[in-house]
Amino acid sequence: MAQPGRASLKEQRYDRQLRLWGDHGQEALESAHVCVINATATGTEILKNLVLPGIGSFTIVDGNLVSGEDVGNNFFLQTSHIGQNRAQSATELLQELNTDVSGNFVEESPEKLLDNDPSFFNRFNLVVATQLPESTLLRLAELLWNFNVPLLVCRTYGLVGYMRVVIKEHTVVESHPDNTLEDLRLDKPFPELKEHIQSYDLDQMDKKDHSHTPWIVIVAKYLTKWFNEKSDQLPKSYKEKEAFRQLIRQGILKNENGTPEDEENFEEAIKNVNTALNTTEIPRCIEEIFNDDCCINLTEQSSSFWILARAVKEFVANEGQGSLPVRGTIPDMIADSNKFIKLQNVYREKAKKDIAAVGNHAAKLLQSLGKTPEAISERELKLLCSNSAFLRVVRCRSLSEEYGLNTFNKDEIISHMDNPDSELVLYLMLRAVDRFYKQHGRYPGVYNYQVEDDIGKLKSCLTGFLQEHGLSVAVKDDYVHEFCRYGAAEPHAIAAFMGGAAAQEVIKVITGQFVIFNNTYIYSGMSQTSATFQL
Repeated sequence: MAQPGRASLKEQRYDRQLRLWGDHGQEALESAHVCVINATATGTEILKNLVLPGIGSFTIVDGNLVSGEDVGNNFFLQTSHIGQNRAQSATELLQELNTDVSGNFVEESPEKLLDNDPSFFNRFNLVVATQLPESTLLRLAELLWNFNVPLLVCRTYGLVGYMRVVIKEHTVVESHPDNTLEDLRLDKPFPELKEHIQSYDLDQMDKKDHSHTPWIVIVAKYLTKWFNEKSDQLPKSYKEKEAFRQLIRQGILKNENGTPEDEENFEEAIKNVNTALNTTEIPRCIEEIFNDDCCINLTEQSSSFWILARAVKEFVANEGQGSLPVRGTIPDMIADSNKFIKLQNVYREKAKKDIAAVGNHAAKLLQSLGKTPEAISERELKLLCSNSAFLRVVRCRSLSEEYGLNTFNKDEIISHMDNPDSELVLYLMLRAVDRFYKQHGRYPGVYNYQVEDDIGKLKSCLTGFLQEHGLSVAVKDDYVHEFCRYGAAEPHAIAAFMGGAAAQEVIKVITGQFVIFNNTYIYSGMSQTSATFQL
């Protein structure tokens, strides 16, 4: 058990990220073991951004020796390291960043490991591959796909950054969407909320109580009035909402001169009309999860995510009467403490009741699958119920599908090539560069004297690639020239940017929070733009 002093020390150190992904996210991070292939500038920048927030352990796989070029673009290698193993040298300096993290290294090339000990890669929560030749990458990707180990490919090539997520299925409970609307159910108030709202009589209140009534109650009261006097539908259009706001304004108390009193809670109600009157419905992405084969046909191998998703589906069809479990939170507002706490408890108690109902469905499902009720923890149940509107499932295509002549995503490529400067052009150039490497055993333009000769060779590689894939798209010669000038260099500025972006995706996968991109990300350092594609 952690000592109290140590725990608070950890809270101080990780305070900002704990606010982002919570204790359970930090626990997942601290129990993870990540493998990074190649301690290049990109590889060490990714690791820096994983070591600082406290990844449990990492292993670097790299059989290369440190060169002068490495020292020139990698902050985690020094001139004294030249001639030594790159994995070992980088591990020593990376570990200095955080003593809580365990660093390991393997002085062997990934090719050798794939030949002699392929099961080595099965021990990791995730593998990050940086700066790998295409042939090695495809072998590794195939192996990890079969092991069901997530792979993140990251590459810096001149002023271009590339990432590819390769993961069969990634389920997210806490997707943390931006600008979420509160779950107030004012259009479909549950019995306890109805009863609570009816306990207020705005006409009979004194001035103090009137000006400290929560705005949710005010909107609900005037919504009842709207339904009785104006329409049986929620105010939807701008005109209707304005009329509804006017209805609320009429309820503001007036002084003896007939001037409206300064009642901030009513102003708050008027301000929140737009967000408070949202329709309670099941989002389309949640309907898709409910209709997913993994949700319909549960097996003993089903994860707790799918069992709970099915339990929520059954709740919706029964106790929920077509709605998801109540989230149980309300925003802060102008009200006296007593009224606010009472209203808050109405939502909280309803959320608890819904969680218990989903829990009962989950218990029956676990029993039918021959699993014990303890197979799903109370924390998992609560977390999924309170996030039931924000669940996400990401399924990526395998690399072999992307690279297969009959299975590559031709439509996605063609649809983005209307713009001759689309980031997708950079993807096509990277594929051409890999083809060049396959044919010549080196990358184009590594030395200055090669640049001119290599322009023609790279152009023919690009043409060959496009013809082979039946892509009648035009790529400007400028890009061919640019990629030859890059000489496969790995500038630190681009590597650092990609290191931050890649580490973010690794943390998303490990914590199961926030949504990973699907499946390819391209960054252009020339135009300072980026884009994602489903390839």
